[in-house]
Amino acid sequence: MATLRTSTTRLLASARPVRMASSLRPFATVTGDAPSPARHPIPESKTSTVHDPHPSKEPAIKTFNIYRWNPDEPTSKPRMQSYELDLNKTGPMMLDALIRIKNEIDPTLTFRRSCREGICGSCAMNIDGVNTLACLCRIPTETKKESKIYPLPHTYVVKDLVPDLTLFYKQYKSIKPYLQRDTPAPDGKEYRMSKADRKKLDGLYECILCACCSTSCPSYWWNQEEYLGPAILLQSYRWIIDARDEKTEARKDALNNSMSLYRCHTILNCSRTCPKGLNPGLAIAEIKKSMAFS
Repeated sequence: MATLRTSTTRLLASARPVRMASSLRPFATVTGDAPSPARHPIPESKTSTVHDPHPSKEPAIKTFNIYRWNPDEPTSKPRMQSYELDLNKTGPMMLDALIRIKNEIDPTLTFRRSCREGICGSCAMNIDGVNTLACLCRIPTETKKESKIYPLPHTYVVKDLVPDLTLFYKQYKSIKPYLQRDTPAPDGKEYRMSKADRKKLDGLYECILCACCSTSCPSYWWNQEEYLGPAILLQSYRWIIDARDEKTEARKDALNNSMSLYRCHTILNCSRTCPKGLNPGLAIAEIKKSMAFS
């Protein structure tokens, strides 16, 4: 009997509500002009709410003619394939159109892309006759005019809109695009330069090696095995003009032949087509001038 009472007492004790330690603390309260649940909502005219633009009721259908070639079908010739998109449902840039075509219409369409901000240079291609970056090229809103998209001209094609830039990068490697010095830094840490010397690099270091300028140059079309082309020469001048570099004369000697530099005939297609607004033609002229007076 005693055992029964003990067990009953234990059961009753376990059934009692346990007071949590948090219940002893006061709850946080909000004072001042706090919004009440019964308060009317603030009108949108007094807020920063931004609504998406209402698409036009009538579809704006635009046709895109895109270069297609598949290396897995060697007997098939390159062709142009047409795709239609509603511009009201497509982003503003050519890259948006290409991504939508690949995602929704034809997953076999091949092209390069990465940053979508004009930094990586991956999506360089020829759009409506101009070498540019698809992520920076706006879609013309005129629906009656078809847009034509090709890979960069006068390059070997890997597939569809993907050019083979192997030679381009080999040429870039040949100019040794890095700081060359024999003298260590005075403090053993970093190589400093004046503000005036640093300013000389503006308009040069911004090059993203998209190859738009080089593949728009007729001299590079016919002599790309030996002529370095606008992009590589602009990069070369970037190191020639760098006050910290100690191999300036060696860099000039590497260009002192009839082909590497002097195939430039100042056509200036390179400066007109650069999607970053740089001036490779001016850089080439500066190299020629520095070599003439050295």
